[in-house]
Amino acid sequence: MVFKKIRYIGEAIMFRHSIFSLPFAYIAAFAASEGAPKLYQLFWVTLALFGARNAANALNRVIDAAIDGKNPRTRERHVPAGILSKKELMAFSGFCLSLLVLAAFKLNSLCVKLLPLAGFLLIFYSYTKRFTWACHLFLGLASSAAPVGSWIAVTGRIEFPALVLGAVYGLWVAGFDIIYGTLDVCFDRKNGIHSIPADFGIERALKISRGFHFVSVLLLVWFWLLMHLGPLFFAGIIAVALLLYYEHSIVSPTNLTHAKVASYNVNEVVGITLFLFMLMDILT
Repeated sequence: MVFKKIRYIGEAIMFRHSIFSLPFAYIAAFAASEGAPKLYQLFWVTLALFGARNAANALNRVIDAAIDGKNPRTRERHVPAGILSKKELMAFSGFCLSLLVLAAFKLNSLCVKLLPLAGFLLIFYSYTKRFTWACHLFLGLASSAAPVGSWIAVTGRIEFPALVLGAVYGLWVAGFDIIYGTLDVCFDRKNGIHSIPADFGIERALKISRGFHFVSVLLLVWFWLLMHLGPLFFAGIIAVALLLYYEHSIVSPTNLTHAKVASYNVNEVVGITLFLFMLMDILT
């Protein structure tokens, strides 16, 4: 029974989507260390990220349970379908938050001082679609805590390159979240839910998404220059740009058949690709 609940929780909050944030957190850790970070730092960064990301997703499922129950696309999710209760997800979220707090105390004092801000971002973004189309940017802002927080975990400081990498990550996340938002335009408009696709139309939304990803790649080049990284990392940037180009090539205002593939499956490869190129750059 316990293992079944854990499996359901993993399905509900999509454990495997940690693959979006972990590679960028590791990129930040390696860049901040100008080589390889200490193993204990990587361990606590990983634990903090696991805690923060899964606490936020569990809370999101609780906060959005009523909306998910009305939406034909999401009404079979675990909470509206009665497979998991809100209390169970809240308990899991509390456990994950405790992991984040523990990791912060094991890292450095600045990580501890920033815990209230991290907690606010984790909770607040789930409410933003109720009042602003900028919800995608708030998600990007909350998500950018992964690379920025990882940098702080290693150095104990907030430094400019960390903010640039945070902006790269935030705009990337916001861009593919816009594509995902195209799946719910009709429902969102009928129920007063805000998003860039619902508020501005699908065609304009896809253009904005492309713009976010274009700027994200430009900022990634800037990060490469700031950190004096080698040609292999730049090759990784080119690979990421090609993946993003492919992502946008398979969706259009008149054909959203592959919107889920574009917003999730393709992006699962982006972070891993860039991190592998960074490792090769460092090791050669």
